[in-house]
Formats: sequence, structure tokens, C-alpha cells
Amino acid sequence: MTFSTITLPTWVTLSRLIAIPIIFGLFIWQDSELTRLIALTVFLIAAVTDWLDGYLARKLNQITELGKFLDPLVDKVLTIALFLLFIELGQVPAWAVFVIITRELLITAWRGAPSSASDTGTSPIIAANLWGKAKTVMQIVAIAALLVKIPYAIAFFWIAVALTLISGILYVVPTSKS
Repeated sequence: MTFSTITLPTWVTLSRLIAIPIIFGLFIWQDSELTRLIALTVFLIAAVTDWLDGYLARKLNQITELGKFLDPLVDKVLTIALFLLFIELGQVPAWAVFVIITRELLITAWRGAPSSASDTGTSPIIAANLWGKAKTVMQIVAIAALLVKIPYAIAFFWIAVALTLISGILYVVPTSKS
């Protein structure tokens, strides 16, 4: 693959990764109200690019398998990095972040696993369901709340953990098709 084959929406997706070293750098420098507000701003810009890349892909008719693969992967890298930061800052328990990471890795592997019915040995990337989208939204809300230490921010985190578990279970449990 060459860089010329990477579409604008895919570049927007990859730009979210820039948020990680910026946010970590802010906390290495100092943990203050100002750095937390700047980190929140950087994170929210990254979250908006999650919507923007999908919009651009549809609008420009540039939906690609690479983009469908990278978008959820980059989302996971960003959220996992920030949850790990919150462990370091003593804001969330490590075991709960382990649950989130485990679910993300297992579902990512499940979604990308080769299909035995496929002639090519690979299956198309499966899009997120409603529960997966709700999980993502609540993880974003929890991260934003934890970044600026709003009262009861930990409650948003626990809701995100619950939705992470529910969405993971519902993803692998077969549903009846009427």
C-alpha cells in the first residue's frame, strides 16, 4: 500500500492518533485545571473527527475496507490510551480498564476473523451495532468527564464499563432471525 491510496477520510481517521501524545505530554508537563481543559479540547476535537471521517467517506464516496478497519481500531487505541492514563492518575481501577481492553480486543478479533463460508478465507469488516455505538458514546462521555474531574465522573465510567460488557456479550450471542 502506498500513501497515495489512502483517502482523505482515512487521513482524518489517522489524525486522531495525534491526540494521544498531546494529551500525555500535557499530563507529563503538569496535572492542572488548565492542562485538563486543554486535554479535554484536544480529546473533543479527536472525537469530532470520528464523525467527520465517516461523513467525508460517504459524501466523497470514499468508503474503503481500510477505512472501515482503521476507524474502530483508532477509536480503540485512543480510548484505551486515555483509560490507561486514568489508571496512572488514580482515577479508575485497573481491573475495570482490563475488562474494557479485553472486550475491545476480543470483539475486534471476532469481527475480523476469517469466515469459513468465504471463498477467500476472509470476511468483510462487520459494522458496529447500536449497543456498540452506545458503548462508544458513553466511553467518550466518561473520558471527557474524567479529564475535567466533574462531580460523579466515575459514574459515567461505570456506565461505560457496563455498556462495554453488554455490547460485547450481545455481539457474540447469536440472535434469532425471524
